[in-house]
Parts: sequence; C-alpha cells; structure tokens
Amino acid sequence: MTSTANFALPLVQPSQAQKHVTVNEALVRLDGLSQLVLASVDTVTPPLAADEGACYAVPTGAVNAWAGQGGKVAIFSNGGWIFVTPKTGWRGWVEDMSRAVHFDGSNWVQGALAQSPNGAASGFHVLEIDHVLNAGATDSTIPFIPAHAMVFGVSGVVTDAITGTLTDWSLGTVSSAAQYGSGLGLSQGSYVKGTLSYASTEYAPSGLVLTANGGDFAGGTVRLAVHYYALTIPQL
Repeated sequence: MTSTANFALPLVQPSQAQKHVTVNEALVRLDGLSQLVLASVDTVTPPLAADEGACYAVPTGAVNAWAGQGGKVAIFSNGGWIFVTPKTGWRGWVEDMSRAVHFDGSNWVQGALAQSPNGAASGFHVLEIDHVLNAGATDSTIPFIPAHAMVFGVSGVVTDAITGTLTDWSLGTVSSAAQYGSGLGLSQGSYVKGTLSYASTEYAPSGLVLTANGGDFAGGTVRLAVHYYALTIPQL
C-alpha cells in the first residue's frame, strides 16, 4: 500500500530515503483537501501565479500544466501542481461563485437538496447581478434567470442612489410590473424583499423590469438576487 484510500496521501515506505519529502506532500494534500475551498470549477488555463495551497477543480479541456487532468483537483504547491482524483460525495466551497458544491462522480454540483444515483437533482439557487439603470420610464435587466427556473422571490438593494424625476419605483416582470415590490426607495441601502405566494416559472431565459413611478430614471445601481428552484436531468 503506497497511499491512503480517500485523500491518496502518500505513505512512507520501509527503508525509504528522504522521508520528509513524502510526509510533506501528504501534509500539502491534507491541508488542501480538508475543508475544501476551490478557487474555480471552470478555469481551463492554470493561473500564472497562484497562492500556495490554492485548489482548483480541473474541467475537461484544460490546457498547459493541467492538460489531461480533467476531473481532478489541482493543488498548487512549491511552484507546481499536485493532482488528486475526487470521490463521489466530496463537498467544497467555490470561491468565484460563492456557492457550496458536491462532487457527484462526474461534476461539481451546486445547490442540490436531493440527487438520484444517475445525477438527477433538485436544488435551490440564488443568482445575483448588479444592474446599472438607464434613463427612462422603465428599464430591463439582461435575461439572467434560467429557463424552467421556479422563482420564489427576488431580493435587492440600492448600491448607488437612484436619481431622476421619479418618486419611487417598482420591481417585476414584463407581464406584472410590481410582482416583486412597489413604492421602493431611492437612497443607497433601500431594499426590496419580494416573495411570491406560489412559484413563477418561465420556459425561456428571462429578466426583471424596473419601473419608475411618478417620473423617469436618470441613473443609479441596484443589486438584484433571484431565489429559485431548478431541476437537473439524469445522466446517460
């Protein structure tokens, strides 16, 4: 036996020279994989400069030092990379997404509350954008809400004060202008917490509509977060 079963930590062998090398590599792996924090799960090119101990989930199609290592966890150590094959059920945190994930045997899955043996999953998710307001009576965000998402609510906060001739504003959709709130404030820190009595589902990517009441928008920025439930189909 040359390594441990779960983290593949190298074991010191009888009469081995330079035992400290093996021990140090084992400690590096243990330090990276315990309380796993992944810098990214979709970066295909290794960073030119990474922090010691930084971990990445290597996607299919990765290049340079990660070529041929798709599906593994890469740990930066002493100027190079150590690769470890994750096991089904491993959990971690993805820094650039601010989301918890688990490994289903093929992919790092986010937000799953329940999952079948073949990868069908049910999960709650939050998508967040900063929307810079354009001048006018109404303004629409990009269509960032995924198709088939069951939206339960939208929250948001004014990060840069809303300016213009309006007295307040509403947040909703193309079909319902105040679905998530009306009479909303203009100053920095004003917020919206719009919940629905039943989920709303669109079958194509969609966005949100901001409506100025009593005048027009001139500028400002609103941070918006959509809270939704989504299904993942089983794998072949």
